Amino acid sequence: MKGITNQISTIVRRDLNMSSNPSHNPVKSFECFGCGRAYPSDSFPYRCENCGGIYDDPHPLRYQPPAQGGVSPGIERYRQSFPLDSESTFYSLGEGNTPLVDSMFASRPIHIKCEHQNPTGSFKDRGTAVLISALAGAGVESAVEDSSGNAGASFAAYAARAGIEATVYIPEYASGPKKAQIEAYGAEVVRIPGPRSAVSEAVKQAADGSRIYASHAYLPHGIAGMATIAYELIEQLGRPPGSVLTPVGQGSLFLGLHRGFIALREAGIIEDLPQLVGVQALACAPIWAVYSSGAAGLTWMQEGETIAEGIRIFEPLRGDHILKALDESKGFMVAVDEAEIIPARDELALQGLYVEPTSAVVWAALKQCLAQLEDPIVLVLTGHGLKSPTVD
Repeated sequence: MKGITNQISTIVRRDLNMSSNPSHNPVKSFECFGCGRAYPSDSFPYRCENCGGIYDDPHPLRYQPPAQGGVSPGIERYRQSFPLDSESTFYSLGEGNTPLVDSMFASRPIHIKCEHQNPTGSFKDRGTAVLISALAGAGVESAVEDSSGNAGASFAAYAARAGIEATVYIPEYASGPKKAQIEAYGAEVVRIPGPRSAVSEAVKQAADGSRIYASHAYLPHGIAGMATIAYELIEQLGRPPGSVLTPVGQGSLFLGLHRGFIALREAGIIEDLPQLVGVQALACAPIWAVYSSGAAGLTWMQEGETIAEGIRIFEPLRGDHILKALDESKGFMVAVDEAEIIPARDELALQGLYVEPTSAVVWAALKQCLAQLEDPIVLVLTGHGLKSPTVD
């Protein structure tokens, strides 16, 4: 622990000396990965208006450790690394600083990062806090979003905090508790029948020039918020994780972790990247299919029904980026059978960890891949169990 703390202190002093002339301004560096066009300064498009591509930051994140003696709560400690103007208000509900709980699996120590204990009950709050702050800083007063539930609830809560009028499109199959939570924050809810992909199409058709499509999937702002999980893990473990397992849908959590660990490596805090392991439900596992069988894997994969509704994403927008992160971290993908998910959820509950089925896929994955994992092993639990109805 002492070694990591000393390294962070050194980086703090160095960054304070360099802060007057930063080499990379994340606010101005987003560009289209299709045509290279810079993100416009006078509007807030969800994709490139020139070629339809998605925006991202071509530069690595720069780790900005909190100044010693700082009192900012949660992830706001790292706001210098976020794509926000320095004078922008940061809209926080106290997200971050989630517990790291010790467990055991087949005689192996396991560390569990409890992201289901964020303010709205999911990891999404880290990215939403950054995205909503960026929207508010740009003067946005009304926005729409689509979600299977967790992102929508998070978006509705932080939009209410910032005074932004919110409408959330959700699949008809989304759990009742998630719908109720979104509505409780004052957002309008629009339910769309059919698969998750139908929801994405409906919200894009509904968005017009008067309302911004504040997509957590298309817009890159929230990824820097997800990276704070990597920073916290270093602080809590006192050393780098060997392996980190996360559920993968659109992949913002997976990419945020990867970019956070790269930033820590570039800052000299860690030497090697942890092995990242992505977990999907076999009923809808496009990244696993491509990882396992190449592009041909998609020919037999479909968007099947799964109790892990939070990762029922058949066409993840940053799929290529996820595959690259897997390669760079020497990680791999795991797909778990539907019959394994609820038993895994119940096993976690018997340890006092009540999570939704989407979270439980990482516990189920241990049965397949424990021997391949490097210590220390970290599992990320993404959503609270109160968000899902009881399933026997």
